[in-house]
Amino acid sequence: MPRIVVVSPPFMSHARPLSVLASALRASGADVRFACTPDFAHLAGEAGVGFEPLAVSRNANTGVAEATRQDAEETARLGEFLDATRDGAVAALLTQARHRRKDMLADPEGVFADLRSLDERLRPDWYLVDQLSYPVTLALHCLGAPYATFCPGHPGYVLSGTDAYFGMPYDWPSALRPTPGEEARLLAAVRENDEAFTALFAAFAHRHAPTAAPPGRAFALTSPYAVLYSYPALPWLPHPPAGPEALFAGHTVPPVPALNAEWQKRLDLLRSRSDRVVLVALGTFLSARDDVLRTIVRGVLDGMRDTSVIVAAGERADGLSDLLGDRAIVFSSVPQQSLLEHVDAMVHHGGNNSFTESVRAGVPALVLPFSSDQFAVARDAERAGTGVVLDPNTLTPADVPRALGGLAAACSGLADQADRMRERGPLWGAARLIAAMDEHAPSR
Repeated sequence: MPRIVVVSPPFMSHARPLSVLASALRASGADVRFACTPDFAHLAGEAGVGFEPLAVSRNANTGVAEATRQDAEETARLGEFLDATRDGAVAALLTQARHRRKDMLADPEGVFADLRSLDERLRPDWYLVDQLSYPVTLALHCLGAPYATFCPGHPGYVLSGTDAYFGMPYDWPSALRPTPGEEARLLAAVRENDEAFTALFAAFAHRHAPTAAPPGRAFALTSPYAVLYSYPALPWLPHPPAGPEALFAGHTVPPVPALNAEWQKRLDLLRSRSDRVVLVALGTFLSARDDVLRTIVRGVLDGMRDTSVIVAAGERADGLSDLLGDRAIVFSSVPQQSLLEHVDAMVHHGGNNSFTESVRAGVPALVLPFSSDQFAVARDAERAGTGVVLDPNTLTPADVPRALGGLAAACSGLADQADRMRERGPLWGAARLIAAMDEHAPSR
């Protein structure tokens, strides 16, 4: 029975799928520990695995970003990021690049010491680590500990070649293509980050593992054995890097629970008043863009008399209370996976979890990307025929009924993609991860 430590950053959108994988690894016969901050210990309990307290980032998001306790600097950064999303795609990505440059490798010494202590105490056969947990990957590289990589977002997070850069979408949706000048500015910023981050990695590795192979490009450092992607294997994606096995699990959604009685009652009431129900959820960070949420709801209520709307609004739910009525309900959070089994369409931000969950459920989507890898995810939804993409910052109420009304015609590829997605999943990924590590990883 292999002993595996699943290391998660303190972000719900990352910790949740990693805990699902921890459960799947346990079901596949492994002895699993889930390592994260204590706020996420309940995920280990739900997964039926052991828990190890481990802090790998000073940032956090326990479910609703604005409601998570942050220090003053992180709160200011979140506000600056949200403001940047109002100025468009490139402005948001440039702000994220600047934030990344200021805090590229937070507390690498502390992460290294904590992981070394954990490794000496538990001596796991291998680790599973989030691709975006760069200090963890660097520490495991220096320790010589076998690990597999989990890619929580778009596969472009795992750099495919020398012309690929973290923070630069591999492609853009047609509604948000930047000008050549904007794209050049972004490319210069991400190249600068790449060089600076690589220098930090090299210096740290020289101090702590001078006889080990150098880590190379920091953003490209991944497991030499296996990379598990929570994403479908779309034929136009950039080729994965040579070396590690590329395992496209499609999604990391657990068996979806039925709606509880209270939510079923709400849904039945909406169905009694309308023919269609639309779910709106912009993710844990971007639910703060209540201006966009208001535009979506206003567009549905005014332009789609046969349609009701359910909104996940985070900390902005009270501010949207004037929209409540016979055909609109607003909550800080909703049981998204369960609701997707019962709604007719979804409006989301192009986050990986929302994309894969809606496709798996066979629900067409209006995608409104704001930042990070969402532009690449949105482009894939567009190309795969599973969603329609619009610019959230130019969206008007009149755009909403036109887009939602045309989803059926635009999403001709949805049924096929949903079938393919359901063929795989966390159990498929867990079994192949164990097989890959059994075949390739050195014994300890």
